[in-house]
Amino acid sequence: DTGDAGEIWFGEESMVRVIRWLEKQKVPHDSPVLDIGTGNGVLLVELAKSGYTNLTGIDYSPSAIKLSEKVREKEGMPNIKLQVEDFLAPSADLSGFQICIDKGTFDAISLNPDNAVGKRKQYVRSLRNVLKPEGFFLITSCNWTKEELLEEFREGFEILEELPTPKFCFGGRIGNSVTALVFQRKE
Repeated sequence: DTGDAGEIWFGEESMVRVIRWLEKQKVPHDSPVLDIGTGNGVLLVELAKSGYTNLTGIDYSPSAIKLSEKVREKEGMPNIKLQVEDFLAPSADLSGFQICIDKGTFDAISLNPDNAVGKRKQYVRSLRNVLKPEGFFLITSCNWTKEELLEEFREGFEILEELPTPKFCFGGRIGNSVTALVFQRKE
């Protein structure tokens, strides 16, 4: 209502990290990209500003989609597609994406007190359904370590790369507050 787009989950560097990886891989700008749990849609706006043209954002919250529509219009990006969609029960037309991006949605699903394990398995099934074979899945998580994410996405996906994230030191040990991984869907 105030015109403020709100928070950027994991900060701006998380968006830069994703865009930098896509550019480094020379992912064509017309590749179909899905932002899973788009929230305010700011990541899609930044992707559009970087030249990407085939962008879709989904969120199960109608309020989030309304906000992302306002952000999209304010930024003059009418070509970004936005839709209310539950990723755990995606519609049949949600498919064929070369790139899927998740910044915190898998984390949120994992925190659901009602059958979290089943919901995580359904997320992986949905991801396999919407992502093209050999397509890329970029996930940023604050709840899961690299090893845990490798286990969660072992069926149907292989790890390509761990993206650098800020480090911290506590009690003489070095760690990351955020994990960012790139997976590729197997055939």
